[in-house]
Amino acid sequence: MSENFEGLTYNSARPDLAIPEYGRNIHNMIDYAKSVADREERNKVAQAIISVMGQLFPHLRDIDDYKHKLWDHLHIIANFELDVDSPYPKPEAETLAQKPERVPYPKGKMKYGHYGSILEELIQKASAYEEGDEKNTLTMMIANLMKRHYLTYNRSSVDDALIKDQLVELSNGKLKLDADVELVSTTEVLKNTKPTNIRSNNKKGPIKKKKKKY
Repeated sequence: MSENFEGLTYNSARPDLAIPEYGRNIHNMIDYAKSVADREERNKVAQAIISVMGQLFPHLRDIDDYKHKLWDHLHIIANFELDVDSPYPKPEAETLAQKPERVPYPKGKMKYGHYGSILEELIQKASAYEEGDEKNTLTMMIANLMKRHYLTYNRSSVDDALIKDQLVELSNGKLKLDADVELVSTTEVLKNTKPTNIRSNNKKGPIKKKKKKY
């Protein structure tokens, strides 16, 4: 018994979809719109296609310029060859083909990577404060934050003196804490910080693989 495969077409033999999210049927509708000779009728077909495109993605209607985006997609799928009265200017193919500008890689070097650039920026901002209770309070908060970051990087006890010395170093001597000032305890920090290594929280030893049941 032979099977008849006449009339079947595969996606590999079809033209590529400009925007695959809309599917083959929307692309076929737009191809049909391009073939309509009467301009008034062609505008009606385009409006109907926009309506169907909007129904495919109703959750996107809250986005600003939602209709504008649909009309842009219509022209892109039509390869910018659809002549209709669009409420928005037709996008230019040259603009679409332009490559995005290169994002410059940050060149700043961090003294201590485990503290992060945001914390170092915070230290620089605090250093500009005038002497007083506000600056002292902020200095204490930054020191405690540094200790938390340090213990996240290295989950062992750390001497408060080390944190204070590095704070002085990073602030160029503008943020200082007295030697007798105590920071947040290491026990409290570790208790509220989840370990980054899954095995470090496993008290039963190495993780054992479960046997598969057949």
